[in-house]
Amino acid sequence: MKRFFDILFSLLALILFLPLAIPAILILRFTGEREIFYIQERVGRYGKIFGLLKFATMLKNSPSLPGGDITKANDPRVLPFGKFLRKTKLNEVPQLINILKGDISIVGPRPLTPKTFAFYPDHVQAALRDVKPGLTGIGSIVFRDEEKIMSHSSGDHTDFYQDYISPYKGELELWFKSHDSLSNYFLLVAITAWVVLFPQSRIVWKIFKDLPEPVKELKELV
Repeated sequence: MKRFFDILFSLLALILFLPLAIPAILILRFTGEREIFYIQERVGRYGKIFGLLKFATMLKNSPSLPGGDITKANDPRVLPFGKFLRKTKLNEVPQLINILKGDISIVGPRPLTPKTFAFYPDHVQAALRDVKPGLTGIGSIVFRDEEKIMSHSSGDHTDFYQDYISPYKGELELWFKSHDSLSNYFLLVAITAWVVLFPQSRIVWKIFKDLPEPVKELKELV
């Protein structure tokens, strides 16, 4: 049933975003490094590696530059038009194709790069391997401003991500796995649409009152 709604909603979303996607493609083609799409290796269901599609927002050699797979606020690797695409989340639109292909669902744990997936504790990695990742989900909603959260770290951003963000995000994804249902599928889709329109909203905490408690380092940030 979820697969049916994945296909239905992604097709509708592609039609809805087409008037925005076409100008974005043209701007990307004639500005920056003239790259339209960026394909990044992500860990999918059963540990299968797949190519996640995004509009190109960063320098092509970003993974080899300082920061690697982790992006922080005002990251110098982000191209000028890329800042707009990332802020509006329009850079995620090509992932609707990944949904149609069956790589990801609309709702599920956020697919991570092999490097950042390895930051999860072993029990989280084991639990999430049989779950199809998603375009959105509880982890994506709570950490929708992850780049801004990273900027609050006074030390090494990779250490902050590995020590605090990754373990807590893992607990959120385990919560999703144990609460995976069609009703929560629709709720998370609706909440995602709401927080895109109202980024400062804390509605997710009001609807899901039993979410894992964030550690003190993140309590004021998520």
